[in-house]
Order: sequence, then structure tokens, then C-alpha cells
Amino acid sequence: MQSALKPLALAILLAGVSVPANADTSPYNQFVSFGDSLSDAGNFPDAGSPLLSGNPTGGLRFTNRTGPTYLANNTEYAGQVVTQVLANRLGLQALPSTPILPRLLTGNPDGTNYAVGGYRTDQILDSLVGTSTVDAGGGLTRSRPGYLVQNPRVDPNGLYYLNGGANDIFQLQTNPVTMAQAAGNMVAAVGALQAAGARYIVISDLPDVGNTPLGNSRPGFGSVLNNLSDTFNAELAAGLQAQGGNYVLLNNRLLLSEVRADPARYGFDPSINQTAVCFDGGNCPLDPTYGLGTANADPSRLLFNDQVHPTTAVHQISADYVYSILSAPAEVSLLPEMGRSALRNHLQLLDNELAAQRGNWQSVGVWRSFVQGGYNRPEYDGFGGGDGDSPTLAVGMSNRISEQWLAGLSLGLAQNSLSLGAGDSDYDMRSYLATAFASYQQDRLFADFNASVGYLDYDSLDRTFALGVAERSEKGSTEGMAWGVSAKTGFNLMQMGDPVQFGPFIGASYQKIDVDGYSEQGVRSTALTYEDQELDSLRLSVGLFGSYALSDRTRLLGEVAREVEREDEQREDLRMSLNSVPTNSFELPGATPTGDQTRFGVGIAHQLTTGLSVRANYNYQGNDNRNHGVGLSLALDL
Repeated sequence: MQSALKPLALAILLAGVSVPANADTSPYNQFVSFGDSLSDAGNFPDAGSPLLSGNPTGGLRFTNRTGPTYLANNTEYAGQVVTQVLANRLGLQALPSTPILPRLLTGNPDGTNYAVGGYRTDQILDSLVGTSTVDAGGGLTRSRPGYLVQNPRVDPNGLYYLNGGANDIFQLQTNPVTMAQAAGNMVAAVGALQAAGARYIVISDLPDVGNTPLGNSRPGFGSVLNNLSDTFNAELAAGLQAQGGNYVLLNNRLLLSEVRADPARYGFDPSINQTAVCFDGGNCPLDPTYGLGTANADPSRLLFNDQVHPTTAVHQISADYVYSILSAPAEVSLLPEMGRSALRNHLQLLDNELAAQRGNWQSVGVWRSFVQGGYNRPEYDGFGGGDGDSPTLAVGMSNRISEQWLAGLSLGLAQNSLSLGAGDSDYDMRSYLATAFASYQQDRLFADFNASVGYLDYDSLDRTFALGVAERSEKGSTEGMAWGVSAKTGFNLMQMGDPVQFGPFIGASYQKIDVDGYSEQGVRSTALTYEDQELDSLRLSVGLFGSYALSDRTRLLGEVAREVEREDEQREDLRMSLNSVPTNSFELPGATPTGDQTRFGVGIAHQLTTGLSVRANYNYQGNDNRNHGVGLSLALDL
């Protein structure tokens, strides 16, 4: 008897140690950026910071220094700009691509940040299709072939970021250009990337450049600058829409207006006219409370470092804004996985019940009722991943319609919750499931058949993320449907009536989850709309089952199997749009669907009295994503 138990115990042990988590991070292979000073990662030499070989934080950037003195005295680096902060959050790099100081002096190789302070849109376009040049004056220059000159075919899984347009406005007197021409350069840059194979492109609109200390420097000047911004943005949106393709047009303009409307929420002093003063003084009025050199010097309390460039606090908000858009599909695309998990948990409870009753059916013509309770904890790896919980309740009845056949119905209700992403977004779903089942048993052969349908009520979908020191949630709701069929057959290798029952089984299941598209509430800069989602899963399984009779009334149960996914195995893109930019819909990478898994379960069944039994189980599925589940059941013959 002990020797007969060894194969089952060994299989279950192997299952428990062969399911490592396969963590996945960013869906993007690299981060490449083009633009002006708002994105420049440090192409110009910075005489005010230490030159440490190999340190990627060196180089001049157009924002405040890191502190504590914030002085250009060869002790502190300039803070990071939006592209660097965003790249860090994605686990990627944003080193400058054409630094004045070559690698021989800095130790830093050329990177993938082609943004250069002072660039107009024509120069930004040249950094893709012509020549990228950094000119520090005094004959100190360095040039490099444009990104697409060196990379005529780009990585389709790269992320490409562009910004520009402000310097075309600031340099109008020395370099006359229409806003249509300036926007056209940015549209052409996006088109060149698309033609080279880029699939994921993010391009920023132009914030209100008049709502700056420069715009406030003389009466009426801010209105002139903002009117030019208006025209540029209109031309940019129209040109991109006409060109088509996949791109994300940001609404930084709206984002910054939201920050200005509630500065205290984002850590800025609300008593200050934030668009009239700056941190470093020089070319704009120095803020007397938090400005450089004051007793309470603190750039995080101010919007602007100088007359046009924001502080690192604003760069952080802008980076968080972009990240909230990039990470949203990885979270929202798990909604179908929630539905599949609910259906699988419901079917697992039923499978445990049928396994416990196998060989102990009620008499022909007799009904048996059962009540099941369960709790499951799903865990999802990767970009936007997290974990959840799912308490489940099910009731069912079965009737033995002949010596070989049993048939019945199970109804399940579950509250499913997921906490996802860096902001602990909270997604709640209530599932209502019904499964008709039939079981066949002839001597040592058995087979189970199920057909399921369910309604999924995603009643509370709260996507939460950081915006600098603040936190924001965008809320929505939707609904969906679940369908599934499955079959399982096995053969007992032991003699009927032996204390040990053991044998192989094979199975197949098909599940389809549909989730309706929905819009998050309102038209804030971060609110999104998502299109319909569909998940198809065809899983084949092979495994071993076993049981051991501890006594006439008590049995131990066990099962181990390997499941292979034959349908949704690759990461899919999710189509979405910003509510505030309705003319632009785009696709971004979602979560990686649950693939092949090893699962095992152990349980105990006990006959309390004639016709009344109780069962308890633990189940685990794992590899890339995992699920732990426990269940308890009470069955009564009627």
C-alpha cells in the first residue's frame, strides 16, 4: 500500500517545486526620445557638476539641481527630466545620444536620447532623418547621424517619445516659421518612425508657453504665446489624424492646467503666483520664499526653475502622467483574466466535489445536494501585475439517472477583486455562474463533462496612480460574459474497492470571456476609454489522480496535472483613447495572458452519517501567473 502511494506523492512534490514565478517587467525593449530641452538628458557639458567617469547622471539638464544647496559649484548634478524619470520607471535607459564630451572623458556611451536643448522642430526631425548636432558655442560641437539613418529598421517593441514646438515660438524672430510648418515637422517625424517599423509612439502636445514667467514678463505677451500654442496644437492634432497610424497624442496642456488649478494637491505653494516667479532667478523674478539662496530654498514648492523650464517636481508629474497611460492597458487587460479565474475557480470546486463523490454515488434516482464555499488568491506577474482575492459560494444538485450516469447543475456566486500596479489600483467584479455537468463511471473508467455560462459585473474599476506627490484615481464600470465547456476522463489502475486508487487522466477545456468596452468618468487629462476585450482559452491537460482510504469513512484525495495553453499565449495590444483627445485612439501592450501551468490539489473527504458528507481541499495552479485556493463542501442525499 505504501509503495502504491509513492508515485502520487512524488508527482505532487515535483509539482510544488517546479512552478517558479517568471517575472516580466516592461513590455518595451528600449526607450528612444527626440525633442528639446524638456527631454534633453544631458547632451551639453555641465561645468557646475562633478565629472565622474561612468556616471550616467552627468551633463547639463534644464531644470533645478538635486540639492541640498542647489548650487552650480561642482558638487551636485542637475535633476532628471521627464524622459529619464519615465525610462527609470520602465526599467530602461535614457542616456544622451550626442553629448559634447565623448565617451573617452565621461565613460558614458552614446544613448538613445536625441533630445537637445534649444532644438526647433526642424532640428528634431533632422535628429531622426538627417544629422543630430550639439553646438555649445565657441567651436565646441559634436554631430552624429540621425537615429533612422543609423537604424533604418527600428525595434517594433521599442517605445518612441517626441516633444517639441516651443523653440519654434521662442525663435520666431530669428527663424520665422508658421505653426503649420512647425507641427508638420513633428508629424513627419512620427511618420518616419512609423515607416521604419515603430509601433509604439508617444508625442506630446505643446503646453501653454504663455503661462510661464516669460509669458508674464510683460503685459499681453502671455496671450500671444498661448495663441501660438493653440495653433500649433490644432495643426499637430489634425496632421497626425490625417497621417494615421498608431501613436499616443498626450494632453500635457490639460494636465498642467489641472496642476495650476490645485497647486497644493501637488505640493506647490498655493499662495504664490506660480507662473510669475522661478527658483533660480537670473532671467526671471526669484521667489523670495523658496528660491535659490533663500533660507527655505525648495524647488519642489515651485512650478518653474527659470523663465520657461519646469522644476523636477513638474517633470515627475509629467513622467507619472505618461506612465499612467502606458501602464493602464497592462492593468485593464487583466479584466478578462478575472473572468477566466472566476470560472476556473467555480469549476475547480465542482471538480473537487465530483472527485470526492467518485465511487460513492447516491442510489439510482436519488438527488444529492451540495453547498460549497471557497477562497482563491490569484497572483499576476509582469508589467501592471498584482494580486487579488475571491471568496466563492456555490450550490448544486445531482441526480443519479442510471448505474453509469450522474447529472446535475451547479450555481456559483463570487466577489472577485484585484489590486494591480504601482498605485494599487482596485478592480472589483461579481461573477454569476451556472454549470450543467454529467459524469460517467463504468468499472475503473470515468469521465466528467461540463458546460458553463456566466455574467460578469465589473461594478467598480478604480485605476490609481501617482502624479508627483499626489495620487489620482480614474473610475469606471462595465460588464461581460463567460462561456466554457470541458471534459475529463481517467482510468483507475487499481482494483475497485482497494484502499488505494490511482491512475492517469487527460482533459480539455475551452473558455471564452467577453468584456465590454467602457469609459472612465470625466474628461480629465488622465481619463481613458477602452474598447471591447475578448479572451479565448483552449487548455489541454494530462495528469495523475489518487486517493487513499484512511478508514471506512475518511479518504485522502490528490491530483497533479500539467496544463498546456493552445490559444491566448501572446501579449495582446489594447485599443484605447484619452477622453480629452477623442480624435486619437491607439493601441498599447496589455498583460501577458496566463500560459502553461502546473496544478495540483490535495483534499480530504469524510462521511459524517449515511447520506451526509463533508470535504475540504487545497488547490494550486502556477508558473507565470498563480492561484491558491481552498474549498469546503457539505453534501446531503435527499
